[in-house]
Amino acid sequence: MHSVLESCWSDWRIGIGAATGIAAGAGLIGAWLTPRGPVTTLQALASMAIALAIGILAGLVMGSRWSMLIAPVVFVVVFELARLRVVGPTVDGIHLGSTYGVIAFVLGRLVHGLLVLAPMILGAAYGVQFAALLGRTATAAAGVASWGLIALATLALIAVAVMVARPAATHPIIGSDGKPFPGSIAELITVPIGGHKQAMMIRGRSAKNPVLLYLAGGPGGTDLGAMRADVALEQDFVVVTWEQRGAGKSYSALDPVETLTLNQMVNDAIEVTDYLRGRFGVDKIYLAGNSWGTILGVLAVQQRPDLFYAYVGTGQMVSPRETDHMFYEDTLAWAEQTGNNALAATLRRNGPPPYNNLLDYEPALSHEHDWNSYSELDLSKEMPNNLFVPENTLMDRINGLRSFLDTFSVLYPQLQNIDFRRDLPALDVPVYMVIGKHEARGRAVLANEWFEMLKAPSKEKIIFEHSGHRPLFEEPAAFASLMARVLNETFTGK
Repeated sequence: MHSVLESCWSDWRIGIGAATGIAAGAGLIGAWLTPRGPVTTLQALASMAIALAIGILAGLVMGSRWSMLIAPVVFVVVFELARLRVVGPTVDGIHLGSTYGVIAFVLGRLVHGLLVLAPMILGAAYGVQFAALLGRTATAAAGVASWGLIALATLALIAVAVMVARPAATHPIIGSDGKPFPGSIAELITVPIGGHKQAMMIRGRSAKNPVLLYLAGGPGGTDLGAMRADVALEQDFVVVTWEQRGAGKSYSALDPVETLTLNQMVNDAIEVTDYLRGRFGVDKIYLAGNSWGTILGVLAVQQRPDLFYAYVGTGQMVSPRETDHMFYEDTLAWAEQTGNNALAATLRRNGPPPYNNLLDYEPALSHEHDWNSYSELDLSKEMPNNLFVPENTLMDRINGLRSFLDTFSVLYPQLQNIDFRRDLPALDVPVYMVIGKHEARGRAVLANEWFEMLKAPSKEKIIFEHSGHRPLFEEPAAFASLMARVLNETFTGK
């Protein structure tokens, strides 16, 4: 081994070539194994450890501080070239001219840099010092100040690893004696759905209660934290919060994106339902959704009404294309009225949606809380605040943000031809539609139109006076009370 190192040290070209080869090989393997960068906790920790080792080896064979630059640069270039076919805002082109673009860059590249490039640079610093200790005479040993910086960087890396390693957990449901309530259920599980591992949070005061499956919005949204903010539903139901494929804790199931289709998502929802029916020994369950979750829920109910006691839609979506067009009109009107000439000019230049590029949606859709503000609006219940719950690891929180970009970009174009007013005139289960009084025009108008023409065994529209698009989270007590009534009106036994 020492003779090999002597050969590398004797000719700087050999040393650079060896370090370059090591970093390039790591880039190729990394792009093959983790094309989106580390996604899971295990991948993150393994990537940190391997990058540290790669850096040490590169620094050792070069015996020069230049290895701290050459190794990470070569790794990045090879890694980016090798994953060119991977799609999504967090992995494709860099667009720092918009908020969405900056978020995509931070989540997709800066996080990757922290987890991989930082350990590699630190490892190279150690490798250089090992070379000096092994007799590389041209390498000066680090002084006290340099070793101090290396020590601080090492402690920082350990701190990051500790944060990454913290496991996810959901608290048990506690009785009056301070102990887990007998017969209750509180768990985080992963289940193979549609050929991919997908996560669920299951909680209920009694595992014998009726089952309620909740579908989050998005596409790519996660509501674990929002569902944990209030436990009232858990008193009457076994509440199942499914992390849909490509979202939050199930972000790792995003690829291959060619198989992430609307039809597959509907099939997944039905498969989750069948899993729950078998798991809890019931014939039917309840289905509730918010926003995009209402599209998924309605299509699942249309396909298999026999699986559900009732459907409850909150923030009901009917035609994403027309909703976005109305949002565009309202945002443009607000920009013109408030003198936001730059925004108005951007909107006119882009024209009304739909758009081919996800980033073009930002000017049209991201100002809802500006032109549709109301006194009860509490942004602390919105993303990203609801990610910070014990049920999410650090990687889950990062994935909860990037799934809103990457998964949305894959699925949202597939929703542009949906219009329930045209294509879905009837559902064969009782329907409850919850609309916030402050819901945006682009959603409320269409939801009311569809509700009026919808045929169902029974249907009811409920207005929540202090809510907007997420009434079940903005008024959780009222929603829990409603669901108790739904249970009383529709539950027929097993």
